[in-house]
Amino acid sequence: MTCNVMLLFLTPAGLSHHKHKALKMDEAILTVNNELDAEVVVSWVSERCYQCLYQQLGVLPAAPNPGQPSSANYIVSTQHEIRLQLSSATVNKELCTVPFHFGEHGNYSLWVKNLNNASVVNCSVVTDAEPVYSYIRESLARAHDVHISGVFRCLIYTCRAAGNNNVEIMILSLFPFAQRSCLSLVIMVFVNYGGGRYWFFRHESWNGLTVADLVFPWFVFIMGTSVALSINSMLRVGATRLSLLRKVAWRSAQLFAIGVFIINPNYCQGPLSWDNLRIPGVLQRLAWSYLAVACLDLLVEAWWSPGLDVLLYWPAWLCVLLLEVVWLCLTFLLPVPDCPTGYLGPGGIGDMGQYTNCTGGAAALIDRWLLGESHVYQTPSSRVIYSTGMPHDPEGVLGSINSILMAFLGLQAGKIILHYRDLHTSIISRFLIWGLLLGVISAILTKCSTDQGFIPVNKNLWSLSYVTTLACFAFVLLVLVYYTVDVKRWWSGAPFYYPGMNSILVYVGHEVFEEYFPFRWSMANSQSHAEHLTQNLVATSCWVFISYMLYRKKIFWKI
Repeated sequence: MTCNVMLLFLTPAGLSHHKHKALKMDEAILTVNNELDAEVVVSWVSERCYQCLYQQLGVLPAAPNPGQPSSANYIVSTQHEIRLQLSSATVNKELCTVPFHFGEHGNYSLWVKNLNNASVVNCSVVTDAEPVYSYIRESLARAHDVHISGVFRCLIYTCRAAGNNNVEIMILSLFPFAQRSCLSLVIMVFVNYGGGRYWFFRHESWNGLTVADLVFPWFVFIMGTSVALSINSMLRVGATRLSLLRKVAWRSAQLFAIGVFIINPNYCQGPLSWDNLRIPGVLQRLAWSYLAVACLDLLVEAWWSPGLDVLLYWPAWLCVLLLEVVWLCLTFLLPVPDCPTGYLGPGGIGDMGQYTNCTGGAAALIDRWLLGESHVYQTPSSRVIYSTGMPHDPEGVLGSINSILMAFLGLQAGKIILHYRDLHTSIISRFLIWGLLLGVISAILTKCSTDQGFIPVNKNLWSLSYVTTLACFAFVLLVLVYYTVDVKRWWSGAPFYYPGMNSILVYVGHEVFEEYFPFRWSMANSQSHAEHLTQNLVATSCWVFISYMLYRKKIFWKI
């Protein structure tokens, strides 16, 4: 999945008050006024930056005369709250710190002065001009939970369709979860197009979650569910395991090749070059996960024991657990040159700048060993807040182990549906038990915190807690969807299941034609969230309409 990274740090700007037209997206003007009789160093750090070094913003000279402050204008980022630090330029002494969340296109003044006591410095922020997009940002932030829950509103519809008509189209297709994967795919397209350039539709810089971090693992989860239902259907109609293994291997290879040679390269910049071709990617990760989970399902005979779900399919579980042991050993025991063993941090200015070039720890080292530094993602999301300079691939080799676990948990959901077919209470209770178990594991691994746990939730690393947390959400939301769609039959999944019927075409098409009309056009104001949001919604809607027309004409692209 591509990600357009825009660095919005604090930079000097000689701009006058109320001159909003010079500001870009997610920026505001800050004027710092110094009334002290000594030089002041102004530094800053994002509140989302864990244990980060302060970055110097500028040095203000002493006030020339009492009551006549020196001043300087700066452009500040409005995406997250920042902490300003003011210190003496002559002695290493902090004068004050000011946490503040600036509003987009707002105009602010920071006053530094003595009050009655000359030894006490007062720092205060005054709003000179109100921000212009604050209400849109807040309303979309409140909608965060709606988007999270919405992704799963038609997953069970996908599962039900997997065992029904037109099995040959569905079974072991390039996207085995393609049939009716619906809203997940639609949200992925919307996020990839930019999501209105709102920060919560972009990937988290390091630890934590945004809306963009939820969609891909849920794709992997429902892929595993679809594998269970698909293989079961084909075996029941007489297909051999060997023939299905051949299909799995062939289609995994095709999926991997499409990711490497069609999705990853930007042919607008010239012909394909091996020198800087990115090898990992979203489709490549799906290909490996699909191959591993489908092989486990085909090669291991299931052994069912009612009431003991953890023992269902126990030989395959043993294989997955061994893979997790490998992940843990490599992650926490593999020595990384010039970095602490077991390092899970972002490097850059994080961890007080001690491990600048250690981004990703063992995961990044393995990618460089196996693939080469020029063949991994060069602009990771960690650059945004942590100012990292090292390449790091969120779809790297080591994280593929945990994506297999995510797919296998989805496979477990599919086995529950198959074994307890039409026994709604049994299915719902087992989904809830799995959700509770995975939630407890996540709480232990993360210590219920973003950065201070044993293994933080991290999409860039596909950490174990990231998988258990998202799988917990998946099982709980599957309960809601199952009750809504299968038990009560309140919704069929339309119109969102149409893209799922042609998921490979929609995914490849939206990447290849991203820069073409009607998916993109020249904007009147390219620094407007509203215009970007409109463009991204129109582009996403176009793909829903295209997939609907293909559905009406019974055109389904599969390989």
